[in-house]
Amino acid sequence: MKQTLLIATGNPGKVREIKAILSSIGVNLLSNKDLSLSINVKETGETYAQNAKIKASAYLLASGLPSLADDSGLEVDVLDGAPGLYSARFSPKKDASDADRRAYLLEKLHGKPHPWIAHFHCTAVLALPDGRIIQTTGRYDGQIIPEERGSGGFGYDPIFYLPDYDATMAELPMTLKNEISHRARALRALIPSLYEIFNGN
Repeated sequence: MKQTLLIATGNPGKVREIKAILSSIGVNLLSNKDLSLSINVKETGETYAQNAKIKASAYLLASGLPSLADDSGLEVDVLDGAPGLYSARFSPKKDASDADRRAYLLEKLHGKPHPWIAHFHCTAVLALPDGRIIQTTGRYDGQIIPEERGSGGFGYDPIFYLPDYDATMAELPMTLKNEISHRARALRALIPSLYEIFNGN
């Protein structure tokens, strides 16, 4: 019987990506919807790591299962690192959509000198029932562009341009995104620990 790992997020885009990136580890990857869990976690941390730990610990407490969370953010140099920790809440609109947040970011960048150098950051945290916390990080450097391109991905992907690929993150095939993105880098760094924990290798 496969062992189970709970993906500690309510974001369906993240669930899809995490399942794809970790599909090789031979573990049953579940979301809160799979378990009919209703968890609302307030991200009160002052770093990506703190927020990821808060989420992973909350899901572990609610389910009793090993829980994996990540906290990610987009940092734009010309905005002094904003939106950063507040990337998922970066809009004056209540219940803002991803498109609202992208539009608000471009509004903030209007008139600023080009190129708009930016960085995606991700910290992944695995919380285990025995109290252990395992943490990894990933980063991808690129630029923000003023027009949306591509229909893949989610969040800021349609305006995050990767010069090495002459494409936005949203234009990449999902298989490639799940090899090179900030989230992929953080999660892949976690795979050896996951193999050791779940497979005893």
